[in-house]
Amino acid sequence: MTSTRKTLRALVNERRGVLVPGAFNALSAKVIEDLGFEAIYVTGAGVTNMWFGLPDQGFMGLSEIADHTARIRDAVNLPLIVDADTGFGNALNVRHTVRVLERAGADCIQLEDQVAPKRCGHFTGKEVISTEEAVSKIKAAVDARRDPDFLIMARTDACATQGFEAAIERAQRFAEAGADILFVEAVTKAEEIRALPQRLATPQLMNMVIGGKTPITDASELQQMGYGVVLYANAALQGAVAGMQKALGVLKTQRRIDEDPNLVIPFAERQRLVNKPEWDALEKKYT
Repeated sequence: MTSTRKTLRALVNERRGVLVPGAFNALSAKVIEDLGFEAIYVTGAGVTNMWFGLPDQGFMGLSEIADHTARIRDAVNLPLIVDADTGFGNALNVRHTVRVLERAGADCIQLEDQVAPKRCGHFTGKEVISTEEAVSKIKAAVDARRDPDFLIMARTDACATQGFEAAIERAQRFAEAGADILFVEAVTKAEEIRALPQRLATPQLMNMVIGGKTPITDASELQQMGYGVVLYANAALQGAVAGMQKALGVLKTQRRIDEDPNLVIPFAERQRLVNKPEWDALEKKYT
């Protein structure tokens, strides 16, 4: 049986713009899997927003993302790309982070070159560490993995502070350090989106942030450009919040909610998503 890590590596190397939504907990991951997507991104911003009710400004730690990764790994069978922010420290911390998240069930971790505490790639006020320090952290991550099929994704946020050419240069250095996937964050022009796969040979991820700085581009176009992954890290989160606001707004004004599929999923569908029939069968087996 092919491992999820081998599967993810193959998906990325096909460069067909595979759509990867973000999950912020185990149930959102199960919905993603149930809808037929091929991989899942465990989103640090989503975990921070949904778990703490805080903005994506470096409040999440290694233990929180490792715990969420382990729970999601138990819930689904799809490959998991895990947001590890800056690696939670220096190169030695990165080594520890790789070991922890690999053990938790990640198939790929994303490391970025921001100064800690990091912030959302589409916020203002970002700063990046030196290229040399960033490269050393990628090298530490590559050396730390136990499974050679475990993937390292290197993200640069240099576009916002040093310009597009500097970001290209950093990404190339990350590839030379052993990164399996490159992620140039928050490009702001369509021509930059088109240029990245032409300038960098290593497979790449393009991040589509709804309401963010990068122009939303159809996944089929990104596939034709040669991107390996098209990320929608928080589409599920934004959709979930919109759904909660809609349903609870009706409850507030009408003081009741019936099983209206325009507002809520049916009770039976909710139980199906959490595998209640399988648990009922196990209960009978062991009773």
